[in-house]
Amino acid sequence: MTGTVPMAQQLDAGMRRNLFLLACCQAIGQAGNTMMFSATALSVVTFYSNRDLATLPITLQHLGVMLAVFPAGLMMQRWGRRFGFRVGSVFGMLGGTTVSIGLYNASFPLMCLGGLILGYAVASLQMYRFAAVELVPSSHRAKAISWVTAGGVVAGIIGPALARWTHDQWMPLYLATYASMIGLHVIVFTIMSFIRFPPVPDSGGTTSTQGAPLPPPRPLREIAAQPRFIVAVISAMMAFGTMSFLMSASPLAIVGCGLPHTEAHWVIFLHVMGMFVPSFFTGNLIIRYGVTNIMFLGIVMLLAGVAAGLAGMTEWHFRIALTLNGVGWNFLFVGATTMVTTCYRPNERGKAQALNDFLVFGTTATASFLAGFLQERMGWVPLNWFSIVLLVIAVGAIGWLRLQRQPATATA
Repeated sequence: MTGTVPMAQQLDAGMRRNLFLLACCQAIGQAGNTMMFSATALSVVTFYSNRDLATLPITLQHLGVMLAVFPAGLMMQRWGRRFGFRVGSVFGMLGGTTVSIGLYNASFPLMCLGGLILGYAVASLQMYRFAAVELVPSSHRAKAISWVTAGGVVAGIIGPALARWTHDQWMPLYLATYASMIGLHVIVFTIMSFIRFPPVPDSGGTTSTQGAPLPPPRPLREIAAQPRFIVAVISAMMAFGTMSFLMSASPLAIVGCGLPHTEAHWVIFLHVMGMFVPSFFTGNLIIRYGVTNIMFLGIVMLLAGVAAGLAGMTEWHFRIALTLNGVGWNFLFVGATTMVTTCYRPNERGKAQALNDFLVFGTTATASFLAGFLQERMGWVPLNWFSIVLLVIAVGAIGWLRLQRQPATATA
């Protein structure tokens, strides 16, 4: 024995290597996504007069995620993670190219189309956290999710740095930023060749990847009716909804206050650091204190970020608000993801994960669309007040689960 984990369940060199490479893909892919958030609203307003719709390409990216999660999940269920993730990278290259052409030609519809195409790449990117669970023993589930999510720390450095360096390299502004996204997806496509994913589980439900017998897959309705699944999905929806609502609007709010564009890049950098730096220890916290306790802590951090946003509109108010927003998202979202992975069997993962992400990114798409519209019509302060409503829903869901008096599991 080593601690409380049997030696047979310790991570060997191959598992660590696979997790490291998957974390690298997370870092590079998420960097491109971070650049999209940093650049889109600011690039659109350089040529498009209707500022209310400045975040529409991001909204359509989230809509693209919603449309892509089921085909992407079922494709991976049938042909494996590597094939599915590489298809996602191809969509990333195509989407980056389309957005670049749209900006160069001052075509708002083409930029929106590029955002929609990029949604498939982001849908694949979000499934890295589920793939991480499949690379390790069940006792390391929370840590694997946390470690791969931690790849976003590097993304938080690469993405804003590239946005700052490239935003004025070519004309029009941000053209080089979008062009560099294409190269990031090429790198991810290449790294995927070196990750050894487990064999595809029998979709008929007869055997697992280890050859053990499995019962037939349950209907999706039965999986989704479990209290833990319901609460995990609601919590993830509120985590991403609150985060996207405030992050999408923050560049417009910052520039609208008379602060420079570079301050928006700096705030997004701090936000992304808040999102991913805690991942180095979130898994250990979940194991030690329980998943629902860490999810509650995430809600508290999100509320603290809202309080900072309501306190003022100086550069430091934005920096503190968005950093706390990122930390709260991490605790709530990693906890929700850990919880949802306990709700399905290997031969059910494709449809269960797809339903989870469909609902999560439906919320995110709505939040990002409303962010730009409400920021222009109502301002930054009402956005923060509305975020409290989302967090109250998350509190109610987790509290309801505790009242179910369900038996504890290894991750709960």
